[in-house]
Amino acid sequence: MTASTQKPPAGALDRLRGIVGPQGFLDQAGDVEPFVVDHRKLYRGTTPLVLRPESTEEVAAILRLCNEAGIGVVPVGGNTSYCGGATPSSDGSQVVVSLSRMRRVRSVDPLNYTMIVEAGCVLAEAQAAASSVDRLFPLSLGSEGSCQIGGNLSTNAGGTAVLRYGMMRDLILGLEVVLPDGRVLESLNSLRKDNTGYDLRDLFIGAEGTLGIITAASCKLFSRPTSQVTAVVAVPEPQSAVALLSRMRSASGDCVSTFELMPRFALDLVLKHVGQTQDPFEERHNWYVLLEIGSGRYDTGMRAGVEADLAAAMEQGIVLNAVIAESEAQREKFWRLRETIPEAQRREGASIKHDVSVTSSELPRFIIEASAAIQQISPEARIIAYGHLGDGNLHFNASQPAQGDASQFESLAPRINRAVHDLIARYGGSFSAEHGIGQLKRSELQRYKNPVALSVMRTIKQALDPKGIMNPGKVL
Repeated sequence: MTASTQKPPAGALDRLRGIVGPQGFLDQAGDVEPFVVDHRKLYRGTTPLVLRPESTEEVAAILRLCNEAGIGVVPVGGNTSYCGGATPSSDGSQVVVSLSRMRRVRSVDPLNYTMIVEAGCVLAEAQAAASSVDRLFPLSLGSEGSCQIGGNLSTNAGGTAVLRYGMMRDLILGLEVVLPDGRVLESLNSLRKDNTGYDLRDLFIGAEGTLGIITAASCKLFSRPTSQVTAVVAVPEPQSAVALLSRMRSASGDCVSTFELMPRFALDLVLKHVGQTQDPFEERHNWYVLLEIGSGRYDTGMRAGVEADLAAAMEQGIVLNAVIAESEAQREKFWRLRETIPEAQRREGASIKHDVSVTSSELPRFIIEASAAIQQISPEARIIAYGHLGDGNLHFNASQPAQGDASQFESLAPRINRAVHDLIARYGGSFSAEHGIGQLKRSELQRYKNPVALSVMRTIKQALDPKGIMNPGKVL
């Protein structure tokens, strides 16, 4: 069964308004507007009502009513999704549920290295709560000032520290989830060992709101690094970067938290389009790595050790040059070079983006083959292969030719996407490493996902959401 595609009756909408009270809904066009357009402006929908509950009980009442009436429900967090996963349909049949009023940090337990936060808590607020007790919540994203924990969970967010700390799935011990029929799945424990049957938590992480609404999470905390070294390193080629990663992981005892690959073209775009940026070196190089190593020990010799390891790598030709941040201000400048690449590429013109992953050891060969595949279709396309080399996830993008027409280049997107994703499949990789499926990649999931896995996913969806009210049209 699927949710109705008819506009909800006025009586049902009034009952929904009654659940959340006068401060808990938006229904005027101007107020609703931010909730009907996705972050990249690829999708636009309509909705008669945005609900803003402030408790799990209100979320449960909303879903109970919508399930009974067959009304589609679109959960939304900070609306920073890249795949249209939180945008309602254009027929006005779905209501939007925002958890922005559910943003409390319910508890912090520094001795157990855990905290419990509500789904509407902004990621930066969760980081600050951990920091206030001298602990670290390591998820780090460019959108951390606006994205919410619920959205991070629903998309299994990655970010720049996956190499050391893992994806969002790895940072969670328990969840509180409201099921489509309004029942509350209370699994909000802070245990690291619990072998009492199926681990239901993992059903909802990465499900993009299609199986229920996550309302709170028990998060793992970590020791804050007391020593940290940040460097920009010039390397001859991606293969050298992979060799350097292996060397630095071994030398640091696996304390490398960031290892981001950046091509020269990406740096050129940042220097061209983004203010307050500066080339780290006097000479140009083809490839760069943003490297960060942190230690929880009071290790005053860590910087000297990193310098010695980089010097040894230079002697072997793995490294061409390196500059280590001398202050927090310089560290922030290094990070600005990496974090503003998407903004710089957007200002340069049209681009065709891919969020792919293969094993780190295979990334150099993939970059060569995928670049050749794109340039067979568009010989003047400019390749930007950048991102999380440490965990095998690249943002493999193509920018329009320097003197090309944007619309003409964008018309090549289906062919370019197919070439890149077919190649990824041959590598046994993923066509969506950290951005999820949403609306954008449903056909890709159908094409590349194992048929048995797809069948199991549909079985789970049917079992938990037989009326199909949860985020209709997303993922499956």
